[in-house]
Amino acid sequence: TEIDWKAYMEEVEGFANGTLDYTQLKGDTGPLVYPAGFVYIFLGLYYATGRGADIRLAQYLFAGLYLLNLLLVFRIYCRTNKVPPYVFFFMCCASYRIHSIFVLRLFNDPVAMAVLFLAINLFLEERWSWGCLLFSLAVSVKMNILLFAPGLLFLLLQRFGLLGCIPKLCICALLQVILGLPFLLVNPMGYLTRSFDLGRQFQFKWTVNWRFLPEEVFQNRAFHATLLLAHLAGLGLFAVHRWHRSKESILTLLKDPAERKYPSPPLTVNNILWQASHVCPLNASAQIVFVLFSSNFLGICCSRSLHYQFYVWYFHTLPYLLWCTPTAKLAHMPKVLLLGVIELCWNTYPSTVCSSLSLHICHGLVLLQLWYGTGPLPTLHPSAPSRRPTAVSKKAQ
Repeated sequence: TEIDWKAYMEEVEGFANGTLDYTQLKGDTGPLVYPAGFVYIFLGLYYATGRGADIRLAQYLFAGLYLLNLLLVFRIYCRTNKVPPYVFFFMCCASYRIHSIFVLRLFNDPVAMAVLFLAINLFLEERWSWGCLLFSLAVSVKMNILLFAPGLLFLLLQRFGLLGCIPKLCICALLQVILGLPFLLVNPMGYLTRSFDLGRQFQFKWTVNWRFLPEEVFQNRAFHATLLLAHLAGLGLFAVHRWHRSKESILTLLKDPAERKYPSPPLTVNNILWQASHVCPLNASAQIVFVLFSSNFLGICCSRSLHYQFYVWYFHTLPYLLWCTPTAKLAHMPKVLLLGVIELCWNTYPSTVCSSLSLHICHGLVLLQLWYGTGPLPTLHPSAPSRRPTAVSKKAQ
């Protein structure tokens, strides 16, 4: 289980010895392909564990990271108040694969996700500048965090408008420059092509989600382009019809928030009852989490390949995606069953045609629930006035 850990230590050892050419940083599993934040964090672990020799201590540190990650996730869920408490048990105890990713394999994916969840907690506290700083730090550990970026961009535009979100984006970009500066000064193209290689090919033998395809299709660039188009189309549809809750055009997000008008639906009993029983009522915290988690999930569904350690990219978001929509008493069991099937797919090694197809079916069911369970409010026609006037409370007025 220490193969990846040893490779990480070999990659950062070169930096510890003074190598600043990113193309020269390598390990047993190949060249270093992560941004500079990974190098600094794992360099700290390199020295803390006696140059990587004390693997038991590294496991203890990752166990602490696991508990911190759970604390950050639970805090997010408590702010949204949508997931029943018993579901937390599944996040803590029901995933052998997640425990393995954190404590047995010591991957960098959990580090990136823990920093990401800390950033989301800051977003929920309306500390957007600090949140963007930590979001960028998470990206510098592993690029999968960019799957949350479309959702974050939408939220920044929604809250600050085009001009107001530019400083926040500059924070993200500036941190990347600062972290990568030692390598950019020596070999800028080498650093950029290695750490932000979006066209890297994945090995078919490790894929979890596309095992049912022939290998030549899996490696085909046309297939990759199709997945990219599907991803962009999904983001566009969700942004226009699910993330954007106002009756105005989505282009109004480019305006300063003070210049926008948000016509509210009429406050009627029918409207309130329909919303409570059919759609996801989004308060401020729930909307932030819904946009970010669904943005990431769309990227997962359209990923060119999912490897076993990638499960942590969305495992802790699945309960929210399943329970953010209204749930009848008898509908809890199918959602728990869906979590179980997804877990079974990720625990099937090596992956099979059946496990990869099942994973796609489960992802499709989650997407359908998100789409139909978070639909916009209907346009209600005013009912004919009754003979007896209805009393309206001062609060409603």
